[in-house]
Amino acid sequence: MTAPRGTGAAVAIVAVFLGLGMPAAAQTGQVKSREAIEQIIKESGAEVAVAFRTIDQPPGASPRLELLIQPDAEFHAASTMKVPVMIELFRQARAGLAKLDEPLLVKNEFASIVDGSPYTLSTGDDSDAEVYKRVGQTMTLVELCEPMITVSSNFATNLLIQRLGAPNVQRTVDGMGAGGMIVRRGVEDGKAFAAGLNNSTTARALMVLMERIARLEAVDADASRQMLDILKRQRFNDAIPAGLPPGTPVAHKTGSITKIHHDAAVVLAPRPFVLVVLTRGIEDLKQSAALMARIARVLYDDAQGSGPPIQHNAGLVDLTPRGRQR
Repeated sequence: MTAPRGTGAAVAIVAVFLGLGMPAAAQTGQVKSREAIEQIIKESGAEVAVAFRTIDQPPGASPRLELLIQPDAEFHAASTMKVPVMIELFRQARAGLAKLDEPLLVKNEFASIVDGSPYTLSTGDDSDAEVYKRVGQTMTLVELCEPMITVSSNFATNLLIQRLGAPNVQRTVDGMGAGGMIVRRGVEDGKAFAAGLNNSTTARALMVLMERIARLEAVDADASRQMLDILKRQRFNDAIPAGLPPGTPVAHKTGSITKIHHDAAVVLAPRPFVLVVLTRGIEDLKQSAALMARIARVLYDDAQGSGPPIQHNAGLVDLTPRGRQR
């Protein structure tokens, strides 16, 4: 099976093996391209962490592939911390602690975690201005989740964290085995930033979260499918997706601040995989995006050439994208 080309092409059927946990007999093989990836990183002059894993396959298929480079190095999470906020929203909705269609007042006032003093956000520091137009009105929690992920709205993120609670987000992350993701606060909390109280992550932690979503194990299968759909509507596609064959469906979340640029993705190729690339030290986002795209293409070619595509059968879950890829 080959990936479709062109934005108007029908999207190929891709599947991810659904299990309740890691098969005890699962084998892991190292990718052939490790030296090539290490050379790409060396040439970039940046600090880069990579966590790559093909999604578990049915019995009898090729061993899953894995590549870990500085998987536990700590990076400022930037907007990748919005993934666990999304997971916590769906967790609370399933637990009856919140409702996806629950209305929330859009108010631009938040409390610093340092001393509780108020601060506000501005459109000049945000990637989306639409939520600001709704100040004084209400938006549902799921309406806020969409721009938080697809256009990385800081305002939507802070409203959701204020409603859900950062400690609850952290407990859920820890419970999923992704303790390397630390969610302390919302974004643009200047006093917290000055005090070094930042959200942070490791490549391994993000890989765990994205794989749990891909395997339909984040909250439950239906919630995972909804989260995948939201992640597929990501509008910033110049990093990992840019390195893949045109039309390859990708569910992912980016994040960037000064000299920090990340992308965490579920790549729904014929042989699906999770790829997280964290970068630090490149000022030009175009250069860091190109670096991530280059790494993604090498690993894509490695994964697709390592064995036959997964076949659609009773042991697989169909993850055919339902919307236009952007």
